[in-house]
Amino acid sequence: MVSPSTVLDSSTVLLVGASEWITQFVALLETRTNATVQTVETKSEAVDVVQKGAIDCLISECMLPETTGIKLLREVRTETTTLPVLLGTAVGNEAIASEAIEAGVTDYIALTDSAEQRTDEIIERTERAIRSAQRSTTQRERARQFDAIFNDSRTATWVLDPDGSLARVNQTAREMINEDIDTIVGEPFWTLPWWSQLNAANADVQHLVEKALGGSFGNAVVQQPLGINDPRVIDLSVRPVENERGELVSVVVDGVDITERVDLERDLRQSEELHRITLNNMTDTILITNEKGEYTYVCPNVHFIFGYTADEIHEQGTIDDLLGEDLFDRAELVEDGVLKNIETTATDKAGRKHTLLVNVRKVSIQDGTLLFSCRDITKRKQREEALATLQETARDFLYAETHQEIAQHIVDDTSGVLNLDTSAVYLFDADANDLRPAAHSDTIKELNGPLPTVHADGETLPSYSFVEDEALFFDDVHEADRLENRATDLRSATYIPLGNHGVFIAGSDQVGVFDDVTRELADLLAATAEAALDRVTRESRLREQDRTLQQQNEQLTALNRINETIREIDQALVQAETREEIDHTVCELLTADDRFRFAWIGTVDPATDTVEPQAWAGSEQGYLDSQSFAIDVANAEPAGQTAATGDVTMVTNVAAGLRDEPWRKDALARDYLSVLSIPLVYNDLTHGVLTVYAPTQDAFDDTTKAVLGELGETIASALSAIERKNALLTTSMTRVEFTIDDPAFVLSRLARDAGCTLSYQGGVQQSTEGSYVFVTVEDASLEDVAEAASHMVSIDDVQTISTDGDGGVLRLRLTQPFLALELADHGAVFREATADSTTTTLVIDIPDSIDVRTITQLVRETFSTVELRAKQTLDQTAAHDLYSRFLDKLTERQLEVIQTAYYSGYFESPRESTGEDVAATLGISPPAFYKHARTVQRKLFATLFEENNLPVAASAEAVR
Repeated sequence: MVSPSTVLDSSTVLLVGASEWITQFVALLETRTNATVQTVETKSEAVDVVQKGAIDCLISECMLPETTGIKLLREVRTETTTLPVLLGTAVGNEAIASEAIEAGVTDYIALTDSAEQRTDEIIERTERAIRSAQRSTTQRERARQFDAIFNDSRTATWVLDPDGSLARVNQTAREMINEDIDTIVGEPFWTLPWWSQLNAANADVQHLVEKALGGSFGNAVVQQPLGINDPRVIDLSVRPVENERGELVSVVVDGVDITERVDLERDLRQSEELHRITLNNMTDTILITNEKGEYTYVCPNVHFIFGYTADEIHEQGTIDDLLGEDLFDRAELVEDGVLKNIETTATDKAGRKHTLLVNVRKVSIQDGTLLFSCRDITKRKQREEALATLQETARDFLYAETHQEIAQHIVDDTSGVLNLDTSAVYLFDADANDLRPAAHSDTIKELNGPLPTVHADGETLPSYSFVEDEALFFDDVHEADRLENRATDLRSATYIPLGNHGVFIAGSDQVGVFDDVTRELADLLAATAEAALDRVTRESRLREQDRTLQQQNEQLTALNRINETIREIDQALVQAETREEIDHTVCELLTADDRFRFAWIGTVDPATDTVEPQAWAGSEQGYLDSQSFAIDVANAEPAGQTAATGDVTMVTNVAAGLRDEPWRKDALARDYLSVLSIPLVYNDLTHGVLTVYAPTQDAFDDTTKAVLGELGETIASALSAIERKNALLTTSMTRVEFTIDDPAFVLSRLARDAGCTLSYQGGVQQSTEGSYVFVTVEDASLEDVAEAASHMVSIDDVQTISTDGDGGVLRLRLTQPFLALELADHGAVFREATADSTTTTLVIDIPDSIDVRTITQLVRETFSTVELRAKQTLDQTAAHDLYSRFLDKLTERQLEVIQTAYYSGYFESPRESTGEDVAATLGISPPAFYKHARTVQRKLFATLFEENNLPVAASAEAVR
């Protein structure tokens, strides 16, 4: 008998067929084993059971209804190749056996023995088939598992032969080695090229392999060198593989790339180090407590705020002792989970007060449930308070109007902003190039003594800071090279430039008081002060500009009024016929519309040496009668000073010097507060003095002075024109003869140098090139006289007009004004001049409208030595009228041509010069000369015969 089989006990067997042995086998299995037995009779039923996959073995008889066991076998093999199938037959032969084997039968049983033997054999063979199938299944499973492991993309696997040579390599290992596998298979594993790149020596890898060849497991971590572009860390494990008999069949080497894990571990270590350093050095302090307030964690940096070590904090007891009781509402914390920015005050180990911002959070960290984050905001609070004070200071600066006020505000507010009582401000004096103390605290005077004025040369600390525009901070100012006062008790000090305005100084008698916050606040205070000083400077400049503009506008308005007055005066001067009309018109226009309070014009009386009023207008109030207007330089009334000096006299404040000059009292009594006196001078001839009075001080400035001075010249010119006009209309005149002795006179100098006698009898011509004068030469050759004239600076050109024996006529072009022109400007006629080597005689005709004394004064002012020789009155009514009418008809060019022809002897008989000669002298063509000559002759005859209404007979008689 066959003993019960453990294999069958746990197996399910399917029997197919209805033959007797099948029935007997079923009964035997059920009685002798614990196997699960199923029976079917047909092929289709058997296939259904197989498809369900619930059996461990199929036993079929050879002959089945309507088919055979072999056909069933073939169909089963289409479903599975691993299911054990036993085929039993009582009529078997070799052909059937071969066909069964070909169809994939597991065991073929020929039922030729007794029934008992057959069943026992079938049980045994069934058990063996099931066991063999199970073993094959296990081997396949192991093979699949090995293949799965071998082909793991995360693990590099090398399979070595028992001698340590490489036999097989998976894809991951191929990629890791990066070598042609065919060239290295069969080579000892430790000699592979890849290992030579690792930090571990080849001997170490060989040791691992040899250890595995001896049956022991080995492990090592190897790392590629740092020079590799992508270095990796590999975890190698080497294990031996033995068969059932304990024989070594292979060695498996697994390599896992643990680079990422190593990097993570390194990063973790670095992160732990970073957190440890952070916790040790950050200024915020972390504290963790339980619900009772007992510390479970104290941050190592707790001393930054509280001054205690972590151990000392633990020894204190609860956190209430450190931060105070009732720091937060526990119900609110439970509801919100975190409470932020709780402001509280704590005392450190040294007894100093700290303002803290505390965050409280619910946590669960080991035994701790409350996390406290403490931030020290003491400096920030101080800074906020200082900034608030600084804001008030800036507001005060807005209302300050001077640099001195701002300097005092800086000193007053330094204690509130910087918490320092020692301060001072130097302001820069640009004119003296000095820094002068403008404001200082009492403390700095006690510590340093009186503050001296500092020259801005960069030699002392305040000066250096200002010149270099550099803020200086000293923990101990005694260490500074430029400290001038070595006896000072000042220790900590700062010197901050205030732009171009000066320097701010602050300090203490303690060393090292300037931390970052104090430095920042000091810079802010200085910057705010500098901005305020800039504002005051700008506003001061703007105010000055406004004042200047206002003054300029006022001056412009006044000047416009004056210009308007001058235009009116100019128009009046053009229309005036007499001097009296000019004088009165000028005074009236100057005082019209309250332009000036009073104006008058006076002339100089040589007899009394005073200025005599001639015309006036405005508020005179008896002033002219109260003064004598003496001509004097000192202490005289402005009109007298002007007459004495010939210059404009301006008095901007009559009240000044009231006791020194008597005229001022009379002027002030009439509200004359400023005075301007102007000489009426034209071509060096004085026509009088114009004096104007104003009811305000400083009514006259330089511009007004200049404008009215030009007005004086204009009035004098108009007066000269009136005098010339009157001279032309006057038939009665005075002929005055002078003898002069002045070598500066051109005719005197030429007569002396040439040793001849020169005569001038009229004929001066004025052009842009100079003045032309015709002179008659006697007692010397014209060549000698012309040569002497060419060497005189006052004579620019000499031309010979005509020659007569030892004499003749020369035309001189003078570079200096000639007396005839000056006399003509004053209405007088320079009739004749005769000069020899010793004496010069002048003959001048002065119309009755011209004061002889005026012309006499002009002559005396012109020449150094003058003697009046003779004076007679002439009446030339007809001749003067005829002469004037004739000259009015001639142009300047015609007069020049006819004078040149006359003095050239053109009209002599016989002629001394031809028309061509005269034309050459004048630089014109002969036809042009003849045309001018005929024109002048026609105008002369027309004046003589037609306009004078002479009868023909009389004319004829006159011709004879």
